[in-house]
Amino acid sequence: MIKTLHLQGSAKEVGVCHGSQGKQEVMNSLKTYERLFYVAKNMSWKEAREQALLHLNAIEKYDLQMIEEMEGIAKGAGVEFEDILALNARSEIALTNQGEVFSDGCTSMAVASPTIKDTIIGQTWDWTSSQKDSLLLLDIQAESKPRITMVTEGGIIGKIGFNSAGVGLCLNALITDKRTNEIPLHLGLRAVLNSYSQAEAMSKISNGQIAASGNFLIGYDDGNGNGMVVNAEVSPFGIDYVGGEDGWLTHTNHICSNVIKQYVNDMNEVRFEDSIIRKKRADQLIKASIAAKEPINEQTFERWLSDTFNKPSSIHHFENENAPEYRKVETVFSIIMNLSKRKALLRIGLEGEFEEIDTMTKTAL
Repeated sequence: MIKTLHLQGSAKEVGVCHGSQGKQEVMNSLKTYERLFYVAKNMSWKEAREQALLHLNAIEKYDLQMIEEMEGIAKGAGVEFEDILALNARSEIALTNQGEVFSDGCTSMAVASPTIKDTIIGQTWDWTSSQKDSLLLLDIQAESKPRITMVTEGGIIGKIGFNSAGVGLCLNALITDKRTNEIPLHLGLRAVLNSYSQAEAMSKISNGQIAASGNFLIGYDDGNGNGMVVNAEVSPFGIDYVGGEDGWLTHTNHICSNVIKQYVNDMNEVRFEDSIIRKKRADQLIKASIAAKEPINEQTFERWLSDTFNKPSSIHHFENENAPEYRKVETVFSIIMNLSKRKALLRIGLEGEFEEIDTMTKTAL
């Protein structure tokens, strides 16, 4: 289904194991992004590495262990540190003014109290189909950190998942016209998953700390029946919360916050025929289930994330054959996380069934 790596120890040890056991997936990621940067932006891999190095000083001040983990991946995979840094800064590189901008898509959905008792979040991750071969399921027990279950691309140390403290995270990429040399977005994702509470998670991504824009859907369940979800639209100039007042929320790939729009321009060329329609459909599905007073659980999320209304630009996204190569995206994986139970369901690709991933209890590190 998906290669699972159990990683533990120091940051360097976690990285070396990631790089050595996931070497093929790391090499696949490098191949994918070297081609995408060239096709969409006419950018060589050497130039991409130089762009990534602009973030190095900020990362060293933010969390030196992230540098050590990326160094470990490079050592384990037999590549250079700059290669791994470029993978982790790939969103920022994709948002440079040179050439075409491109970004992965996705639809995130969440339901919590008072709508239901549990705190459940989930999303599709829509991207180039070649990255299916780069996926890794990481079970990480780093020193002095909560245990993390995360689905990521080989070589990238932060992405979508949840932790043993009950913090969970979905990501919606946002394409804008501005970026800085601060913390790459994917490292911000890892910082959230290293957190023990929603408040701690927000402190890691607020105040312009993140170099590019994106929506961080962050859920938290304290294990005592208390849970909450927020959509934090993050930009290099600050954050804003959008939606969620009724115990549920959704997000896709366009900016919803009028505050964020004051500082950056939404450059998503297909937001009206793709992203906005997907969000409206996600809203509709949740409202329909609430109106019907049906139980909302993981199986409900399976149905929602499998929705093909407006295909190919549906929640369960199919490739648009008429789009340029860097815009041809499909649902690469879908994930549902019950933060109250600390368990998740995962489906790889467009076909197949959701399967339970339970790294938290089935494997002792």
